[in-house]
Amino acid sequence: MKFSIQPVLENEKYQLIPLQQGDFESLYHVASDPEVWSQHPNKDRYRKDVFSTFFEGAMKSGGAFKITGKSSDEILGSTRFYDYNQHDNSIFIGYTFYGTKFWGKGINSQIKKLMLHYIFQFVDTVYFHVGKNNIRSRKAMEKLGAEERGEEEIAYFGEPSRINILYQIKKEKYEKI
Repeated sequence: MKFSIQPVLENEKYQLIPLQQGDFESLYHVASDPEVWSQHPNKDRYRKDVFSTFFEGAMKSGGAFKITGKSSDEILGSTRFYDYNQHDNSIFIGYTFYGTKFWGKGINSQIKKLMLHYIFQFVDTVYFHVGKNNIRSRKAMEKLGAEERGEEEIAYFGEPSRINILYQIKKEKYEKI
């Protein structure tokens, strides 16, 4: 099935806009706070050289977004669709981060629901990789209704492999929530 993994998505408060090369500095401004990465598997992404590799991977993925507030056009963070598997009719959502001033405001769940609502028009299963020690993100997955499927070692673009927890949400379960 033909569909875009980088559409413009929006609700009344937020927009997901396809990430562009020119977004590097403004997104890095959000990512340069070490606290943003404190629970992520790769904790040094706040460094510009390391974030540059992360950003390059985002651009090459073809499914990365900057997340903005509609009322302010302020960049809140980033997320992406990646690793579409036509055979299994599945895709991943991940590489998500937000500036600390946006934590605890329910933004992540709204963004994930926006993405899930869109992508479930085309796939049956959505997967998420979450760093094993990223308790905040693991709790967010559970609140979303994702099921833990076990541990996997994940090779990040240009970064060392890390142990992640694999979560999944099936379309039929999501539609019941």
